Amino acid sequence: MLRLWYNKLNMYKMKGMTLVIYLDNAATTKPCKEAVDAVMNGLEHFGNPSSLHRLGLEAENLVDKQREIIAGAIGAQEKEIFFTSCATESSNTAIFGAYAYQGKRKHRVVTTTVEHPSVAVPINKLEQLGCEVIRLSPDENGQISPKAVLDAVNEDTFLVSMMLVNNETGAVFDVGEAFSMIKKKYPQVLTHCDCVQGFMKLPFTVKKLSADMISLSGHKVYAPKGIGALYVKSGVHIPGLLLGGGQENNFRSGTECVPLICGFGAAVAALCGKVEQNYKNAKALQNYLIEKCSETGGVTVNFASGSPYITSIAVEGLKSEVLLHFLEENGIYVSSGSACSKGKKSSVIKEFRVPEKLSDSVLRISFSNRTTNDDIDALLEAITRAQGRLARMK
Repeated sequence: MLRLWYNKLNMYKMKGMTLVIYLDNAATTKPCKEAVDAVMNGLEHFGNPSSLHRLGLEAENLVDKQREIIAGAIGAQEKEIFFTSCATESSNTAIFGAYAYQGKRKHRVVTTTVEHPSVAVPINKLEQLGCEVIRLSPDENGQISPKAVLDAVNEDTFLVSMMLVNNETGAVFDVGEAFSMIKKKYPQVLTHCDCVQGFMKLPFTVKKLSADMISLSGHKVYAPKGIGALYVKSGVHIPGLLLGGGQENNFRSGTECVPLICGFGAAVAALCGKVEQNYKNAKALQNYLIEKCSETGGVTVNFASGSPYITSIAVEGLKSEVLLHFLEENGIYVSSGSACSKGKKSSVIKEFRVPEKLSDSVLRISFSNRTTNDDIDALLEAITRAQGRLARMK
């Protein structure tokens, strides 16, 4: 099988073509056919959803249909879903909205040391504005206990922000239990969850998470880039981030991008009812990856007890950046961590207690519904060849 892959790679190179084995789905996914078709349909319905004529009404109806799909996928009400340009905008809106709503009277924010930059950087800004920020680190098992989160909250706390799935390791945090405990003791504290890596991969509902606000992304679930959503629980009154024409029920101004919203809704609709089976398939793939890593000398699995869609490994003695370029030359695409870090050394890996000697050798392998065992075989074969070739060069 591996020889067939290598021959196929050489055939593609001779024809000037590129063989793509894509294992960087935590960074972005290839849009599915349903999303592409829906985008094209949305482009044809070019009316402004705010216009009062028929073309505007047709566009508005399309947007409302997608809102219904997104809401249904997480057990929310349609009026609780607001479309944004991306999850970064969603998280910024939630965090700065919470600060505007309660941050003048209360001053503490509780979060983790392993949040995505779209959460971590806005919270850093709140700290500069005078907020007290409590950052909780994972324990030796890569977990943050709900009790530890509760213990960090006090009467002066206005916001707790905690991700569901870590984007670099796949660690899954018990957000539902933590937020539920907080709400029982401190009902006025606002809770926010970055669900980007868990949405349509792990089953959850807004009720089970006990979250007041949830950030979602389109391009991580086979929709186009440039579209996201923010869930805001009914009764939570945070101000919007963008002011202007009063779109999205006066919460997020700016003309709605009908084509991208249609693509988002179609991608989610295509996944509805398949989350459990897709999870099982991803788990089987992860088990196969772990098995192949154990058969390959010098390859360590750093973390594999969370979401099966993300696995952190390290290739001892080879720097991530060098190995990434080698794999790319062989048509295999992975990453060394968060795409938003742009190659900077990850502090998240250190927080998950990856040994220092391996921290510069980390690769993040992330699956999609299109990933196969053959893709994993090709990855480990290429890593084996890299170990021989790059070690000789060094």
